[in-house]
Amino acid sequence: MSDKYLDLAGSQPRLTDERTRIPIATGARRGGRPARITDALDFWSFAGGAANVVMQLSWPEVGHGVAESKVESGSVVRHPWKRARTTFTYLSVAILGSEEQRRAYRAAVNGAHKYVRSDENSPVTYNAFDRELQLWVAACLFVGFEDTHQLLHGKLTPEQAEEFYRSSSTLGTTLQVTEDMWPATRAEFDRYWNIACERVAIDDTVRDYLNDLIDLRMVSWPLRFAFGDLLKFLTAGFLPPLFREQLGMEWSADDRRRFEHLFLFVAGVNRLLPRFVRHLPSRVLMRDLQWRIRSGRPLV
Repeated sequence: MSDKYLDLAGSQPRLTDERTRIPIATGARRGGRPARITDALDFWSFAGGAANVVMQLSWPEVGHGVAESKVESGSVVRHPWKRARTTFTYLSVAILGSEEQRRAYRAAVNGAHKYVRSDENSPVTYNAFDRELQLWVAACLFVGFEDTHQLLHGKLTPEQAEEFYRSSSTLGTTLQVTEDMWPATRAEFDRYWNIACERVAIDDTVRDYLNDLIDLRMVSWPLRFAFGDLLKFLTAGFLPPLFREQLGMEWSADDRRRFEHLFLFVAGVNRLLPRFVRHLPSRVLMRDLQWRIRSGRPLV
């Protein structure tokens, strides 16, 4: 793994999981079979989506790349439902797709990414094809999936966590991240993650962009009224302390207990649902992708 942004070879992480991960208060995962990323596609896994966007954009190059993007068709502010579809389709194809489907989606995303690069007015230098930036985004996605999977299904044993991690590299390799860039073991990933989190820095430009997203400024007021408070609560709950503080969000001990109790309830209900129901949204997105490929329609 290269260290264009991080001194991975010569430093030890100064941050610990207490600052860079959320606590998992659930009991052990039921059953002794290995866990894989394909197990983590319950529709409640997307409840932490906004928090994961905050984490991804907390690297300045990613944050400004998104906030300053000139690709109007992919803007979450102008086209929130289309952006949600393309983002969740990427996750579905990265986890469930064939190599052919991943190549097709990579080509479509690359067509949009070629316009995402810094100019003379940008405070930081960025390029959407930068593999190190994509690795950071993929690492955030992995953390989000692992957290929600454990909240819904129970805490992973070290052996299950290793298996879950090894099955997750396609979150990055579906785009430009190479297999040798993905940390080889879960221990190596943890070290990468805590060192990478030392670069987290959200400035006013990116903070304003993220607050508009969390406040649902891109949708109509009835949707903001109905879901705004819930989204803020879920976002704060899914954010590790480091990211929450960067965004200026408050989180009390009572909030933490409410969040834990919510997911104890959700996990109980989730266990009663058949797998095909829990994973239905991802399957629908894969059907939509197949239809778009067959009919020659845009994928993103």
